[in-house]
Amino acid sequence: MSDSDEDAPALSAHTLAALQDFYRDTSSSSASDQFTVGAVGEDWSLSQFWYSDETAAQLAEEAVREAGEGGRIACVSAPSVYQKLKQGSVSGSDRVSAVVLEYDRRFSTYGEDFLFYDYNEPLALSNAPPQSFDFVIADPPYLSEECLTKVAQTVKYLSKGKVLLCTGAIMEKVAKELLDMKMCSFLPKHNKNLSNEFRCFVNYPSRLL
Repeated sequence: MSDSDEDAPALSAHTLAALQDFYRDTSSSSASDQFTVGAVGEDWSLSQFWYSDETAAQLAEEAVREAGEGGRIACVSAPSVYQKLKQGSVSGSDRVSAVVLEYDRRFSTYGEDFLFYDYNEPLALSNAPPQSFDFVIADPPYLSEECLTKVAQTVKYLSKGKVLLCTGAIMEKVAKELLDMKMCSFLPKHNKNLSNEFRCFVNYPSRLL
């Protein structure tokens, strides 16, 4: 052993163990934080409005329940629900898989779970085979018939059947015509209050009705 080695400070076993625990907790916290609803800030220029934590949790619970054991869930322009599913705080979320389809490339931090999506090209989904998702939740970015019509094409392409749609109440008639949706009694809420009445629609028998 050299003189320099003898002079080097050494941590006690107790201190070293405490330090390792600290880094382990920090690493775990960082991994969890990336899935916190709102971890990616809203960009109003992209018409982004995140759900409240309670709404995200309820919609995630619905997705898990309806997708079933080993089910696949597609979150189309609904990153809050994807994040809640990945947090591990929703019962059964470890028994399903989920992807997020988003125009905002900040969500590419989620790796292979992120699929770039531009509603103007509703079928440009090379990484998502047709009818490959047991449950699809969609939240079109704009309140217009044009936007919902294109998102509906995406939903029909992705879905095996069960679809949940969150959009303005004024889109009820269009949602019925395009996807045979029924309005739920459940009222989704956002972190920021929206001026438009926001509602939830489903095309299957749901507890949210």
